Amino acid sequence: MTILIEQPELGIEVEEKKIPNSENELVLDGGFWVPETNSFGNNFRDYDAESLRQQGVEDFYRINHINQTFDFVKRMREGYGKLDKVEMSIWECCELLNDVVDESDPDLDEPQIEHLLQTAEAIRRDYPNEDWLHLTGLIHDLGKVLLHPSFGELPQWAVVGDTFPVGCAFDESIVHHKYFKENPNYNNAAYSTKFGVYSEGCGLNNVMMSWGHDDYMYLVAKENNSTLPSAALFIIRYHSFYALHKSGAYRHLMNEEDIENLKWLQVFNKYDLYSKSKVRVDVEQVKPYYLSLIKKYFPAKLRW
Repeated sequence: MTILIEQPELGIEVEEKKIPNSENELVLDGGFWVPETNSFGNNFRDYDAESLRQQGVEDFYRINHINQTFDFVKRMREGYGKLDKVEMSIWECCELLNDVVDESDPDLDEPQIEHLLQTAEAIRRDYPNEDWLHLTGLIHDLGKVLLHPSFGELPQWAVVGDTFPVGCAFDESIVHHKYFKENPNYNNAAYSTKFGVYSEGCGLNNVMMSWGHDDYMYLVAKENNSTLPSAALFIIRYHSFYALHKSGAYRHLMNEEDIENLKWLQVFNKYDLYSKSKVRVDVEQVKPYYLSLIKKYFPAKLRW
């Protein structure tokens, strides 16, 4: 079923918008308007454009791809999975990100708190009844708090950037794939085949992903007994897994629950990517709403 809606604020007179025929039907396009270029005037996720920022991004991925090994990820998960660094609320963590800039992102040079609220508010406009998805938009990048001195000041390559499985072959769709040739696992017989240490349909929950803010925030939410639905935890853990949700790689490792949750991740992804802009969000105006959602889905204080 479709309806016609007017969106004059976007310079669009009439737009066709799909709505569900039933409560259980997932709308994969909430009517979100996708801009053609980012705030730098380049295409989104353009890793080949010639600029100083793009060169820095490529240098980032060279170091990332060399060092993200199976053993490294295992050590990081075991260490940071203890959640013994600090105790704080979700909103306190949001405020810690005010000074964080993601060096791996060719589209964004604004503080992370701006991106979190832009993402959440864009989702809220198009999916007003999915409050769990609004909150997921707000918290999906909170794992970047790993860059804060309180957490040991991990290097950027161990916190941000696209994620990918370790323990099996690195798919060629991964950005700057060429640098994996210097990764110790690249020619390791145990880790360099299609399945590696995994099996077909084993489920992504059983796959080790490159270490970073995605996996860390997933652990924080899960171990602090968040009541967010499984789709939200899936989004948090795999929102940087572009080889999967953009290129369709690694689907042979997914189970049925992954396939269902991927639908929501693909909804979320366009808001995560295309909501980045110079438009500021009035933090104090929207803060009460998000504090109410935090109270609904999380304890007052969390272990990080």
